[in-house]
Amino acid sequence: MNARPASAPLLIACALGIERLALRMGDRGGAGGPVTVLRTGMGPKAAERSVTRALSGPPLGGAAVVATGFCAGLAPGMHPGDLVVAEETRDPRGTVECVGTELLVKELTRTLPGRTVHTGPLTGSDHVVRGPERSDLRAAGAIAADMESAATLLSAVRASMRPVAAVRVVVDAPEHELVRIGTVRGGISAFRVLRSVLPAFFEWHRNVLLPRR
Repeated sequence: MNARPASAPLLIACALGIERLALRMGDRGGAGGPVTVLRTGMGPKAAERSVTRALSGPPLGGAAVVATGFCAGLAPGMHPGDLVVAEETRDPRGTVECVGTELLVKELTRTLPGRTVHTGPLTGSDHVVRGPERSDLRAAGAIAADMESAATLLSAVRASMRPVAAVRVVVDAPEHELVRIGTVRGGISAFRVLRSVLPAFFEWHRNVLLPRR
């Protein structure tokens, strides 16, 4: 395996303005190269368009890509503010294997002691997942769902071979759905966690390796 040059850029993609705000509030530098936080807009089609355009040429043509933001937890016992590190992302168009999952788990655990970190497949949806649909997706093996990660990583690897990862913060879960009382508290917790994840992303960026071509 060949190490990625330290000066290679990092693209961090999120969908919502509130997610980008959290990331920018936590940005104190420290990445191994130039960093761009891209707001893609909501949904898989918006993510695909934005990421494909961003990676179409310099300066981000060879960037490593992290998809991040909020997600719906699918497993019983998950809570707002828990972290999800994807081992792979899935949607009807395909599956993308993530790179450096163990490194991200290690760094997130170190950066956010006391926070639960879940690993497993992250599934894509074109709508907000609620109610019984959670159980169906969980039965298919996914631990969390969101609308942009799968499209983001699929677009990234279609553009060219590169390290990709997805890290999401649970904003609602089977026992803590968005429609229930306590949503605001759960949202604040998720925002605070998302504000703190960048050091782990930067460490991943510095250390992740590219597969052989």
